[in-house]
Formats: sequence, structure tokens, C-alpha cells
Amino acid sequence: TAAAPVAADAKAGKVFAEAECKACHGLDGGSVAPGVPHLAAQDERYLLAALKAYKEGKRTHAALKVMAARMSEADVRNVSAY
Repeated sequence: TAAAPVAADAKAGKVFAEAECKACHGLDGGSVAPGVPHLAAQDERYLLAALKAYKEGKRTHAALKVMAARMSEADVRNVSAY
């Protein structure tokens, strides 16, 4: 049987985002530079799929590939929920 998905913790996601994501995506998910996407109000399912694609090498961006590779399943769910 498959393991149950890890429940999301938006507060933990905020902590992760403040430490790892805000330099490019801004503290509240608004990008800080041209070409960097806004993540604020993005659909959680889209973010989960995007991070999974980076982890699997299906989407390419050097920094995000490295970051996603070291994220746990909980990190991915938490930051997506945030």
C-alpha cells in the first residue's frame, strides 16, 4: 500500500520560503526581478506539480533543480501550501 501523503503545514512553509525563496520570489511571493515568476496566489496543485517536475528533472532551472532536489516531501507540500 502507498504511504499517505504528508499533511501540509503552511506555517512551516512560510519559514522555508523566508529562508530559501524570498531572495528571488519576494517575501510575499511577488518576484524581485524580471523573468522571475510571481508565486503569490498561485494554485497549490500547480506549485506541487512544478516542484515535482524540478525534482524529476522535467523542468530546468539550475537553482530550482538543486533546491527542489534537497527538499523533502514535507518541504514541498508546506511551501506549496504557504
